[in-house]
Amino acid sequence: MFNRSILIVLVIALAAGLGLVASQRWFGSPGQPAGPELETVRLFPQARELPPFTLQQSDGTQLVPGELHGHWTLVFLGFTHCPDVCPTTLADLARAQTAWEALPEARRPRVLFVSVDPERDSPDRIGEYAAFFHRDTLAATADVPALEAFARSLSLVFMKVPGPDGAPDDAYTIDHSAALAVLDAEGRMAGVVQGPLDPAAIARDLAALTGEALP
Repeated sequence: MFNRSILIVLVIALAAGLGLVASQRWFGSPGQPAGPELETVRLFPQARELPPFTLQQSDGTQLVPGELHGHWTLVFLGFTHCPDVCPTTLADLARAQTAWEALPEARRPRVLFVSVDPERDSPDRIGEYAAFFHRDTLAATADVPALEAFARSLSLVFMKVPGPDGAPDDAYTIDHSAALAVLDAEGRMAGVVQGPLDPAAIARDLAALTGEALP
């Protein structure tokens, strides 16, 4: 699946970007449901159900839609060989996670890191990588078709970019969306967070959506 033409992937990325822009136009609409005043999370007027998916978590168990019920969840696509965006984003999210650690575990927001590089990122590797930033971060991956479908359901994209001529086969990188998908407590796509990330604002927004107050 990684052999698709760059043109096709760019068209998909453009469509996803336009979808996010269109969603942002709706955010301030009079028909948006009443809710807490948010600083950085942008909610859609109506959350949408995700199609069925199955990811493999770092502990070897399967992650299916029902596993995401009960908690608001931030989903970030990335890969462990990422030189800048991924570690920076996970470090920012770890600050938010530290801020809401005092919230009840049964309602505490969660962060899900999904590796879109299954060729190099085993479940064990992504588990260790995610836990380096915060012990509570969930980590999962899947085969490429499943990852593409999951990303598409969140209006996110990724694309394998080959290394320079003569470089080893595994010297590639991956371009991917930097936005965070926001899933509500029913596991539905409810909104987005776009950069630059403000960890304190993210923590306040997720606590408010959970119905809790930060200490």
